[in-house]
Amino acid sequence: MFQNLTIFETAHAMAVHAGQKQAVIAQNIANADTPGYVARDIPNFAETYAPASSGAVSQRATRSEHMHGSPIGDVRAMLQEDRSFAAPDGNSVSIETEMLRATDAKRQHDRSLAIYKSTLTILRASLGRQ
Repeated sequence: MFQNLTIFETAHAMAVHAGQKQAVIAQNIANADTPGYVARDIPNFAETYAPASSGAVSQRATRSEHMHGSPIGDVRAMLQEDRSFAAPDGNSVSIETEMLRATDAKRQHDRSLAIYKSTLTILRASLGRQ
């Protein structure tokens, strides 16, 4: 029962993803007045997460010269440009959209902490500790 506790790995990965998403949002907001700046976003957690125990093997790039694969944990590999909104100066940052994305990232982070805490509570109860 306690040999494979992937829920902790999943909760950790979700928290890291939320932090990375928040960093990209902060960069977008910081460049809201930069002419020609294109807003960036990272894919949803469900699209990017593949647990190590799932057996899914993907190529990993350890150097920038590698042709295939992506660096593990590197946000730059996941960045997507968002051109859904564009001002006359070419800037595509919408403060309202970034606020909504920030709220979503906070909720994702809170959810990952709640999963982690409830799993710890269940684990302690199963061991007879409170």
